Amino acid sequence: MNSLWLSEDLNKNFESLDDDVSTDVCIIGAGIFGLSCGYYLSKAGLDVTIVDKSDIARKTTGHTTAKITSQHGLFYTYLVDTYGEQFAKDYLSANEEAIENIKNIIDEEHINCDFENQSSFVYTTDEVEVSKIKKEVDCLNSLGFPANFVTKTGLPFDIAGGVQFKNQAQFNPIKYVNGLCNCIVKNNGKIYTNTTVYDVKKEDDLFSTFTVGGTIKSKYVILASHYPFINFPGMYFFKMYQSSSYVIGVDTKKTLFNGMYITASNPTYSFRTANYKGKKILLLGGSDHKTGTPVTYEQSYFALENYAKQLYPNCEVLFRWDTRDCITLDKIPYIGLFSSTIDNFYVGTGFNKWGMTSSNVSANIVFDAILGKSNRYSYVFDSNRVNPIKNRTEVKNMITESVNSLALKKLKDSNVSFDSIPNNSGGIIDINSQKVGVYKDTSRKYIYY
Repeated sequence: MNSLWLSEDLNKNFESLDDDVSTDVCIIGAGIFGLSCGYYLSKAGLDVTIVDKSDIARKTTGHTTAKITSQHGLFYTYLVDTYGEQFAKDYLSANEEAIENIKNIIDEEHINCDFENQSSFVYTTDEVEVSKIKKEVDCLNSLGFPANFVTKTGLPFDIAGGVQFKNQAQFNPIKYVNGLCNCIVKNNGKIYTNTTVYDVKKEDDLFSTFTVGGTIKSKYVILASHYPFINFPGMYFFKMYQSSSYVIGVDTKKTLFNGMYITASNPTYSFRTANYKGKKILLLGGSDHKTGTPVTYEQSYFALENYAKQLYPNCEVLFRWDTRDCITLDKIPYIGLFSSTIDNFYVGTGFNKWGMTSSNVSANIVFDAILGKSNRYSYVFDSNRVNPIKNRTEVKNMITESVNSLALKKLKDSNVSFDSIPNNSGGIIDINSQKVGVYKDTSRKYIYY
């Protein structure tokens, strides 16, 4: 079975690149982040070229649950405790603005994508966890956000307590990105699918993006490929891991609730409704695990199907799909310059399962950077921040929990010397046959991890 979203008609009217081209901005990746960048930049009059190794939105965007929300779990207490109130406020505001931005695009461009406002809830059925729920509500209220503590929802079971965010939203992501594609083409942007990029190099003030069909010359490059495939000097493989999760689309044979829901702790269950052939079906997600960890059918789809049948005994499973999300070590996306050592090369990654709002936040930060504007939120998501790598426990888990760890494979392939690491950057070096992470500050002092 495929994703519900990919059962829709995809925009397949794009050819592969088969010649050398020149453009202002080359965007690598035609998911929601890359297409959002292409939309804003082409509308501003820049010449935009987008390439993707597959078809439009075939990866994470086509396999999301497509909740458009600033409620990213019980997250704001963590942000306040770790970074302070102003930081938490700005993270919240950036994502709230993203909801409004998406709605404005849909309205202005007349995109029919099943957009509807919904309340979003993080809930628990465990009385022991209610204190955490109430603490999150109090934290949000102290930030000036009108979150509510609730004990009643539309779910088909009782809860002990939940956090409610009003005025959030959901939509059909494929219909939305098809609309973005139409706008980009209308604005003279170019989109090439089934075009694999294998390298990017900078010579003087121009980038050369090498594909199997031709080379793209540009002043700016945006790496929007979900997981950055260029390893150095950005080293994103060492600053985040991937998490797999599963979704089933279910005809419950019953009238469904309003709202979007997710559990406050493991086991994770995510609920939302979606339109399918004139009726509402349930999208039930969960069974998260670190990508590469062996998981059986019983632990993934069967677990969700079994839970769905407990709630709706006569239900019918119509769709099954899985996705992989990039999780940063501090749970905040990396947005901005790919590396502090390379100008005009941008990245957005590590959206931590909240890619609908994060993609729009990223697109606006990168858009402002290319146009030379300041962005009040760029510091929150600074892609060159160093502190995430200091989370030694998470780094250790990331490498050792899975024999298929992407980070471990990259470390084995690395060959970096002290002198080759630029100031204010990191690298991996060999010391007595041991791989060691090193950060070089602006005064050439080394910090080991």
